[in-house]
Amino acid sequence: MAPAAAFRTPLRHEPEWPESNGRRVVFLLDASSTAERRIAEGWILRHRPDGAEYERVAIYPTRRRASRVSLAALEECLASRVDVLLAPLRVVWLPRKRDGVRAVRLSDIVRFGDPRDPGSLRQHWILRRERDRCRIVAGEPAPASELRVRWQVASGKDVEEASGLHEFVARQAALALERAERRLRGERYKVPRLIHEDILGRPGFRGGLARIARELDKSPDQVQREAAGYLKEIAATHSPFVIDIAARLIHMLYTQGYDATLQYDRSELRRVKALGERHPIVFLPSHKSNLDHLVLQYALHENGHAPNHTAGGINMNFFPVGPIGRRSGLFFIRRTFKDNEVYKFVLQHYIDYLIEKRFSLEWYIEGGRSRSGKLLPPRFGLLAYVVDAYMRGKAEDVQLIPVSIAYDQIQDVDSYANEQKGAVKKKESFAWFVGVVRSLRRKYGTIHFRFGEPISLSKALGQPNPGADPDPDETNLAIQKLAFEVCVRINQVTPITESALVTLSMLGSGFRALSVGEVHQALRNILYFVKTRNLPTVGVLKLDHTEGVSQALARLVENDVVTRFGEGMEPVYVIGPEQQLAAAYYRNTVIHFFITACIVELALLHAAEAGTDDSLAGFWDAAMQLRDLLKFEFFFAEKDAFRAEIIQELRFYDADWEDRIRAGPDEILDLIRRFRPFSSHRVLRPFVEAYQIVGDLLAALDRSNGFDETEFIERCMRVGRQYHLQRRIHSAASISQVLFRNALRLADNRGILDTRTPDLQARRLAFAEEIRSLVRRTEVIDAMAAIRRTGVGR
Repeated sequence: MAPAAAFRTPLRHEPEWPESNGRRVVFLLDASSTAERRIAEGWILRHRPDGAEYERVAIYPTRRRASRVSLAALEECLASRVDVLLAPLRVVWLPRKRDGVRAVRLSDIVRFGDPRDPGSLRQHWILRRERDRCRIVAGEPAPASELRVRWQVASGKDVEEASGLHEFVARQAALALERAERRLRGERYKVPRLIHEDILGRPGFRGGLARIARELDKSPDQVQREAAGYLKEIAATHSPFVIDIAARLIHMLYTQGYDATLQYDRSELRRVKALGERHPIVFLPSHKSNLDHLVLQYALHENGHAPNHTAGGINMNFFPVGPIGRRSGLFFIRRTFKDNEVYKFVLQHYIDYLIEKRFSLEWYIEGGRSRSGKLLPPRFGLLAYVVDAYMRGKAEDVQLIPVSIAYDQIQDVDSYANEQKGAVKKKESFAWFVGVVRSLRRKYGTIHFRFGEPISLSKALGQPNPGADPDPDETNLAIQKLAFEVCVRINQVTPITESALVTLSMLGSGFRALSVGEVHQALRNILYFVKTRNLPTVGVLKLDHTEGVSQALARLVENDVVTRFGEGMEPVYVIGPEQQLAAAYYRNTVIHFFITACIVELALLHAAEAGTDDSLAGFWDAAMQLRDLLKFEFFFAEKDAFRAEIIQELRFYDADWEDRIRAGPDEILDLIRRFRPFSSHRVLRPFVEAYQIVGDLLAALDRSNGFDETEFIERCMRVGRQYHLQRRIHSAASISQVLFRNALRLADNRGILDTRTPDLQARRLAFAEEIRSLVRRTEVIDAMAAIRRTGVGR
């Protein structure tokens, strides 16, 4: 095709001429090159109705190759006061269609760069050879009078004051073109444009900065410069090109160590996408691995979702993670900024903007990665910003999406075990990133997603009342309840893996070596528990036959979680002391499903041992005491709901459980023996043994000395190793800084860390005795399990 003819010939799917109702049409032309301007002019000439008046005015081009243009012509047009129809127009370049899909490939980088932003010579080549890759898009037109009114509302300025109006119109044209282009490219490229100009130019933002400047006794210009710098530091700067490239790189990365196919229900994602079309949504995933965000981003991308705006710590803003991450959706926030009023104000308005514009957000409700395997207590900071935005009327509703990300095995588990033993966490850097990539050389199985039931802020908090002055205590309590509910829903949908069940069975078998047949036998009642309660699993578990058990063990041996000894009469498998923290990680991913059964076992045993006239009351007292004792480890329902869960668990074994408890110790013990499996020793032993170490050391502590947590934790580690050598504790997984810190949180909650507490020594001794009693009851359950094991099996 001749060069001139290339501009005259129609393109595919050209838009119609805008309905002007007699107005002169002013095309706001977003063009980055002479070729794009000629393409737009060709469209205008082909579609112009007879006698229609029009003119062309340049606006800022969005292509990265383009230079900045003057808006003088637009300013002059608007100053004329003629009510013209302003119609945005843009030329769009598409990637080549391959296998029915238009997407950027890594090979495009090597050859020609971003196919959606070709250079001038490349544009001419595409027009002659691949015209289907070039399109015209038209944004929604609007009369100049309407835009003047919108400018007045947005800026608070009089309509006669034209200064800044032309820039406002140019931004609105760019946004209209983005919407039109998104209809062509797809929702996965829904990204904010001109976010800095939009936020920094808002009257409410400028007014808030002026107030802060007065309060801090700083000049307004200085505070505005600080705010602009903070916004640049925080905000994501999405690039459709990088979004596509990042998806390719993510796929290349995770498939080194995991199966290429991510396991999740696509219908769940369609449901989430439908919610996002009506309301802003916030993805709140569990955090177990450095891959969590990457694989969720890939899953969303391959289903046509726009990338989330994902909060990341500023520590992750290093090359190459920072630049690629920021351009594919990451926004970076500082770890601490409570005394920086300008920074907090900027972050608040950034979150406001994302909520108001209905962009999806994402962050980890736990804050950081779980080193123990179970869900960490939630962090409230960013959730408080979202709740605040909602309560101030930035959206009619916000939907919180709990997400559980589960792995057959995790490449980080060795480093987690070392950190629990006292090793210092490696600082994030390029060298650290290379180490992460290298750690994926082994095979770790499959990655699984589950999406929990969404939480609607409008239903949880009621309709927003922007003019109200909410009570801070009530708001904080509401935020805590929301965060708690998110964690509960994550736990509810967390799928059980074969690795979790195998380690759960082996860690409850006295730490002795087991044959494949013995592991299979140890799993029988655990599988019964999973099936009868209809618990979520990663799919069909293959642990009900020895071949499946053997394969699961082999995978654990491959990654040094289990040791195999094959030089005897038959192979046997054991979790050695140095492997117990790693094995406990997998077990801990699912123990929340068993915690109610543990509490029932131990509370029944307490009632049997107490032998009081009112054993039923003793049972409930013991159950509630255990709920309080373990509240920093597990997520428990409110008291009434907790009692209902206890009752439901007991009814699995005996509908007349209350009569049995009232009948006395023999009947209570008989009820305990019906439990399948026994759970307390395999689930709670590491926790109560760690608490025992803390209790013993607190009881021996001189109250006249100040309390130093770091020094105390180090001493717990040393005493823990001593107790393990003496067999005063059974599990090496009990020697964990994570567990010791949670025990100290409980002690602080009980008031026994404060040296000013009355009767401090007596209360510390009582605490230590309470823990020792719990440890002893756990050992009794272990003994009952051993008796069963020597008989018909667990």
